[in-house]
Amino acid sequence: MRAMHKPTGGDVTSLVADVRWWHKAKLLLLQLVWPRSFSTTLLDSASSSPAGPSGLHSPVWTRLTVAFRAAEILHEEPADGAPARGRALTVSVRLGHSPHSPLLLLLFFLLLSAKLLSTWSAAELSRPPARSLAKAREMASNGAKAAADGHVLTEVNEAPTSNDKPKTLVVKVQKKKDLPDRETWAGKFDFLLSCVGYAIGLGNVWRFPYLCGKNGGGAFLIPYFLTLIFAGVPLFLLETSLGQYTSIGGLGVWKLAPMFKGVGLAAAVLSFWLNIYYIVIIAWAIYYLYNSFTTELPWKSCDNSWNTDRCFSNYSLASTANMTSAVVEFWERNVHQLTKGLEEPGEVRVPLAITLAIAWVLVYFCIWKGVGWTGKVVYFSATYPYFMLLILFFRGVSLPGAKEGILFYITPDFEKLKESEVWLDAATQIFFSYGLGLGSLIALGSYNPFNNNVYKDSIIVCCINSFTSMFAGFVIFSIVGFMAHITQRPIADVAASGPGLAFLAYPEAVTQLPISPLWAILFFSMLLMLGIDSQFCTVEGFITALVDEFPRVLRGRREIFIAVVCLVSYVIGLSNITQGGLYVFKLFDYYSASGMCLLFLVFFECISISWFYGVNKFYGNIEEMIGYKPCIWWKLCWVVFTPLIVAGVFLFSAIQMVPLTMNNYVFPKWGQGVGWCMALSSMVLIPGYMGYMFLTLKGSYKERLRIMTQPTALVMSQENGPEQQPENPTPANDEAYI
Repeated sequence: MRAMHKPTGGDVTSLVADVRWWHKAKLLLLQLVWPRSFSTTLLDSASSSPAGPSGLHSPVWTRLTVAFRAAEILHEEPADGAPARGRALTVSVRLGHSPHSPLLLLLFFLLLSAKLLSTWSAAELSRPPARSLAKAREMASNGAKAAADGHVLTEVNEAPTSNDKPKTLVVKVQKKKDLPDRETWAGKFDFLLSCVGYAIGLGNVWRFPYLCGKNGGGAFLIPYFLTLIFAGVPLFLLETSLGQYTSIGGLGVWKLAPMFKGVGLAAAVLSFWLNIYYIVIIAWAIYYLYNSFTTELPWKSCDNSWNTDRCFSNYSLASTANMTSAVVEFWERNVHQLTKGLEEPGEVRVPLAITLAIAWVLVYFCIWKGVGWTGKVVYFSATYPYFMLLILFFRGVSLPGAKEGILFYITPDFEKLKESEVWLDAATQIFFSYGLGLGSLIALGSYNPFNNNVYKDSIIVCCINSFTSMFAGFVIFSIVGFMAHITQRPIADVAASGPGLAFLAYPEAVTQLPISPLWAILFFSMLLMLGIDSQFCTVEGFITALVDEFPRVLRGRREIFIAVVCLVSYVIGLSNITQGGLYVFKLFDYYSASGMCLLFLVFFECISISWFYGVNKFYGNIEEMIGYKPCIWWKLCWVVFTPLIVAGVFLFSAIQMVPLTMNNYVFPKWGQGVGWCMALSSMVLIPGYMGYMFLTLKGSYKERLRIMTQPTALVMSQENGPEQQPENPTPANDEAYI
């Protein structure tokens, strides 16, 4: 409702006494746009004195009174249903019999025109704004102040010239400055490929094959697929559906369950820690890739400046006790110049600082222009690793010993299923390889059109992820079998996990192949692409969460904000590439963004939607998006199976947790204390935010709990993010001069 400056009866009387009658008519004409109270005040003033207000000649006052009565007739509802046009003609006929007919008729039609003009102006002001509003006219006003929340301001500006001119009433309509539009995926497959690139990362290549071979070969697939069906796919679908339904990042979605906003905050902290150390692996891959562009790989021989007298490169030696391979010496003495422990950080390795900077520049330019640009990048980054895997697969299966390696990988050992560690490894592999709990899947889903079939896309991505893991196992174990054949060692001793596989076992294998630099280039370029899209999708999730939480501050400055985040993360990440940086990396990996803290977060994420928001309500939201209800199986998982599995894995992880070690080095207690601080930095936010919200709310305990669990007004907008435009907004900075 428009606010206005309403004059009192005394103000009107003094104005009428000071200026000529036609200026009174002009002022009265102005006020007819507003409710009838002003005219009633004037008429009451006239009725109190036969001659009208003091100083006013009676004939003139009579003219104005009759004119006002004409306006009153126009305002009144017709008793006989006659149209307004007929009533106007009737009034004009009545006025025509007055002695002052010409003047009164002129005044009457002026009043009628003003009424029609005011009606038209109101309709124009209530019209929804166009996509691009014309630049508002600037108004010269005395002390005009903008209303921050879009209120209508009424200002009375006095003309500085003479007293015989009326005051000008200016209605200034102001609104919040329009937000930049929120982007959506430009192509049909952008979301699908982004999820594929995000979920399929280094863990599919260097962790799953190792776990499969270690835990009973093909028998490991039983707990793996059971965990996938009961927990992995349901959580993946939960996160992508949340993002698509709300069209907002990982912090804003918790309007559905306000007390669990700490889950979103914890996810942002987890992704921040992960962004710092995960990209270090990409920096290592770039360093190895750079050193592969040579005629002879530098880790193939012992003739380099960093090699020691105990170096060997002949892997067919029967005994290598008290000796170090050329590959290990390149890793420890060239790449890292490794110190003795966490207590000796040493200097920053300049070559790694350069490759880390290159990695962050790549990440920045993959996401700096928004998802419209990122959607084009993933067409290359998500598909390139598959071409490399195919090439390496055909090369690997043709090597001697490849058959034995593949048989070791797929042969089931069902006795292993009796060990709890096998089930624990299967569950942790699912949670970590699918990128659950970090808010990135919510962010990727939030850029979908509202009616995208997110259910089908989630099932497809999960199938592709698991297929890629199994296929990568054939590639890796064909190479492992070849190395076991060359070194005459058991396959179990040759197989390695994590950086040991990527930067030790495989580089050792390619030195035995003809044209070894080519195979090294193919392998490390594949690692680069596997890591880079997982990295920039995780950064995108972090950026989206904060930009959607503070859209007015950050959305228009997105490119600058991304640059600041990349720069800060790079500076902190330098701690991972010092001479003792490998110990810092191990500390980050063990505590900050994996293990117990991630499981803790995923548990509360699941129950917040299924138990507190309501699983039936969430099912209805999915049906609203895709047009049909998914299988009831997912409902059972969200309510019962998934929380039980996550809680069980969390408890087992807590019970079996041991002090962190690396080879024979045991991390000091102060180092483990730093690690626990990183872990708790995310975990405490979940109960901490619940306590903060409970203490800051007003009302009884019951009312506070109701507010904490009741969804707030959810805003869905595919274009403007978390703040939807009202249905009939008022154009920004429009002004009505009356």
